[in-house]
Amino acid sequence: MSEKDTMKQIAQNYKSGELVVLDAPVPACRPGGVLVQSLFSLISTGTEMMKVHEANLSMVGKARARPDQVRKVLDTVAQQGAMATYKKVMNKLDSYTPLGYSLCGVVVEVGAGAGEFKVGQLVAAAGNDFALHAEYNWIPVNLCAAVPRGVAPEHAAFSTVGAIAMQGVRRAEPQLGETALVIGLGLVGQLVVRLLVAAGIRVVGLDLAEARCRLAEQAGAVACAGPDDEGLAAVTATLEELTSGRGADHVFLAAGGTSNAPVEIAAKLARDRARVVDIGKTKLDLPWNAYYDKELDVRFSRSYGPGRYDERYELDGIDYPAGYVRWTERRNIECFLDLLARKDLEVETLVSGTFPMTDAVSVYADLSSGELKAVGVLLSYPAPDPETRPRPAASLIRSTPSSKARNGTAAKRLAIGFIGAGNYASSMLLPQLASLPTAELGHVTTTKSLSAVNAQRRFGFTTASTSASAVLEDSSLDAIFVVTRHATHADLVCRALETGKAVFVEKPLALTTTELDRITEVVATTGNDKLMVGFNRRFAPMLVKMKADFGPASSAALTRYLVNAGPLAADSWYRNDGEGSRFTGEGGHFLDTLSWWADSLPEEVYAVGGGPDSDDVQVTVRFANGASGVISYLTGGNVRFPKETLDATGGGRSARLDNFRKATVWSGRGHDTARARGGQDKGQRAELAGFVQACLAGAPMPISFESLAATTRATIAVRDSLLSGKPEQV
Repeated sequence: MSEKDTMKQIAQNYKSGELVVLDAPVPACRPGGVLVQSLFSLISTGTEMMKVHEANLSMVGKARARPDQVRKVLDTVAQQGAMATYKKVMNKLDSYTPLGYSLCGVVVEVGAGAGEFKVGQLVAAAGNDFALHAEYNWIPVNLCAAVPRGVAPEHAAFSTVGAIAMQGVRRAEPQLGETALVIGLGLVGQLVVRLLVAAGIRVVGLDLAEARCRLAEQAGAVACAGPDDEGLAAVTATLEELTSGRGADHVFLAAGGTSNAPVEIAAKLARDRARVVDIGKTKLDLPWNAYYDKELDVRFSRSYGPGRYDERYELDGIDYPAGYVRWTERRNIECFLDLLARKDLEVETLVSGTFPMTDAVSVYADLSSGELKAVGVLLSYPAPDPETRPRPAASLIRSTPSSKARNGTAAKRLAIGFIGAGNYASSMLLPQLASLPTAELGHVTTTKSLSAVNAQRRFGFTTASTSASAVLEDSSLDAIFVVTRHATHADLVCRALETGKAVFVEKPLALTTTELDRITEVVATTGNDKLMVGFNRRFAPMLVKMKADFGPASSAALTRYLVNAGPLAADSWYRNDGEGSRFTGEGGHFLDTLSWWADSLPEEVYAVGGGPDSDDVQVTVRFANGASGVISYLTGGNVRFPKETLDATGGGRSARLDNFRKATVWSGRGHDTARARGGQDKGQRAELAGFVQACLAGAPMPISFESLAATTRATIAVRDSLLSGKPEQV
């Protein structure tokens, strides 16, 4: 049996607008989901084409299209500086992003915890992070549904968009015999019409395209027309006849664009106290008098249904009990498939064309130009070959000139593998490593195929894959970087240390004492103490200079570290129980900095929280040499206030670090101030250069394992102190 380790995937560069069909590594089949080989995927002629259009706008146009993102950028500039913000923004923009979110395919591998599915089973899949226009996709169980017998795979590919329409219909709570107006008869609008007709609702519709109006009428709509005077008059007359002059019981806004006409028409044609449901992305400048006079009930429909945007549901597979949430996004998909199976719903007439996925670039171009006027467009994929098995390991291997350096013909370079290449790694670590002449980027692995492709394209990795084991087993590497979610750090560090390679892990090193004890045991057993944690602040040029100017008194100084951490986004993975608290994840930075300043290890911490619903923490830490410090980790401050301020006092001297941009030391009757040139520098470059040099020279790590372990234990002790209400020994 042959193995296939690369696949074709459709992607777009949001900065340039370039759309390509590229080679990407096959995703690994992770626990909690299944690996699906695509048969058909559906192009969303609404949502996707809007995204494609935005990508082709100028930078000014992109900013106008996403004012919410502009506000975030301005806040980041105020807090972190223009250069750091620019790097982050460009990292996100100048990357390939996936397209697609609705497909049908065949299960080729079943992950642990997904035993309800079987290899060879036909399934429908959803999710703009999962059901992509790619030959293979890993799909979590709650975004996957078995396709009933008798449903063609090309029709099952409509299921996700069908669930969007179904959720919109459910939000209106229609009853048998009522009347509905659907404004916008694109793909979602057409499906809304079909669902309403299947539910016994009389439907009228409005759309600019006559062909779409006729298509909706063929599906059972009573009358459809354009939104001009003649069309509105015809639809209004039909509504008056159907409702005895009352008006529509429900209005569905399934249109896009910047016109406010849909909400104005909705107010005119709706009955008193009707429900208006927004499904599309339409302008909603509600005419207050019109909506007030009729006391219209405006509702929003959020994507596929309950569970959407909840990682515990979508990624962890935690379902909502049907007794409390009858229709989740998965159950909506299953219901849509059931309607197809029972012939209560048809989508065949919505298929405007089916094209090989390799022709995707021209298909999207024709859709954008209007040459292809379509409602539903399908992409087809090669039929599964039983003799070919996907292999989510190393792929995209290429020869690079830097390999000579490892054969002795040039200076020795450290061959590095990366497990994880998210935003922090791509904006702060990899650019620095790529610029070091002593570092060679050898192998990168990420759970998402495109993330690996982006890292390889931007930083020149020789190999890209989707399997952590592929990096761990790569004998060509000298060092492994672990830059993944916090809960995975300890296990990956242990596995990496056991290979004998040097290991760099982003903070935290561990989330629990048990995890730290395991790491300590592996270090002792293997004798491999080549371990570094990304505590970069102690390497920051401003801070290094401030300590040098402060002098020996720093070891007896009292310090205060104010961290304006800011509020946490509602959908942040930091909120997941298994990832530890915010302070457990980030607090090591500040404890390590104070430990370095005092030239001593922490011995005791005492922490006070800010309340049951707050992430605020006030920590007092005492060091072995008698020095002490306070960390104020606060989340309720202004987002434009500087993130970090460090004050130190002792020996007749005072010092202040202002967000790594300015450092001042007061001594005697004067003071000395240094300012950062070239933007904020939190020490990543110096930290990475020190790690690479130590590895190449066989020298001790820049931070001793004793210090790394003590800082990690102190971070864990903060959590324990919050629970006990007492000081905790480290």
